[in-house]
Amino acid sequence: MKFLSVSSMGFYRRAVAVLTAVIMIATMLTIAGTPKAEASNRDWLRLDANGRCDWDPVKYWVQRCDVWSASMGRTIPVQIQPASRGGNAALYLLDGLRATERTNAWVNDVNAAKLYEPHNITLVMPIGGEASFYADWEGPAKYDPNDPVNYKWETFLTKELKGYLQRQFGVSPTNNSIAGLSMGGTAAITLAGKHRDQFRQALSFSGYLATTIPGGQTLMRLALLDAGGFNLNAMYGSMISPRRFANDPLNQIENLRGADVYISAGSGIPSPSDANYPWNLALSGAALEAVALGTTRIWDAKAQLSGVRFTANYPATGIHNWNQFGSQLARSKNRVLNVMNAW
Repeated sequence: MKFLSVSSMGFYRRAVAVLTAVIMIATMLTIAGTPKAEASNRDWLRLDANGRCDWDPVKYWVQRCDVWSASMGRTIPVQIQPASRGGNAALYLLDGLRATERTNAWVNDVNAAKLYEPHNITLVMPIGGEASFYADWEGPAKYDPNDPVNYKWETFLTKELKGYLQRQFGVSPTNNSIAGLSMGGTAAITLAGKHRDQFRQALSFSGYLATTIPGGQTLMRLALLDAGGFNLNAMYGSMISPRRFANDPLNQIENLRGADVYISAGSGIPSPSDANYPWNLALSGAALEAVALGTTRIWDAKAQLSGVRFTANYPATGIHNWNQFGSQLARSKNRVLNVMNAW
């Protein structure tokens, strides 16, 4: 029997130690070099003006983020559902005349987040802006000096919020769709026309699309007063202000040439789904929808004469309520996803 010498045994021990060390180092390098699995685009809370966004009670991955607005001197809460797979397209959803400071109605009265949950588009739903028409106002929005309201919504939506969405949610500043109901429909068409670099698509659901026609400003004045004492004169200044006319969707038609535009309004006749609607609300809803239909038809006629392409939908029934608005949101979903390539 042969025995290893002491010197040979030392050599083998050193060789084994070196080999072990090599294996350990190689293993560590392999682990370090393996990319970490990225969290889903919806799994983590983004930063906002107060530190970090919160999960919204509506669920469906919606975050509630406070976005600083230098123009309004305060934070504006925005409900945001990130794109399912990190896409850079966004759909802005604007509220109606009686927008609250509690939630955007698109996730309260109709759950847009549930409807768009499977898809690769970021939903952007600003909270607030009651009776604002999402415009930059010339002065305090209310008659009451003890309740000053500073509205700079156009600046917020097209400058301040746009940058925040790009930084925190990866939304492209130039790959956006904008839709709204009633007052928000008016603003959607107007903002898309004025900011074609930002919005590729605009959708109006029962919006008022001709606001400076005879009688149009009187109806707006009455609506703003009824909403809480808002002063129409503070919106654009004098009745002949160029800004008043620039913010009429009827005067933005030429600017929308080449954009994808969808407009709709019901007939004012209650639909079967309105059967249990309170009679007084049904009556006012019918009147409001009739005005929306009339102004939308005027916009339709001028756009056709101008050769600007668009799609219109006029259901045989439908009053100014969430049955009408929700059905149009669902009807137009495929269109939005196709145009924005966000399936």
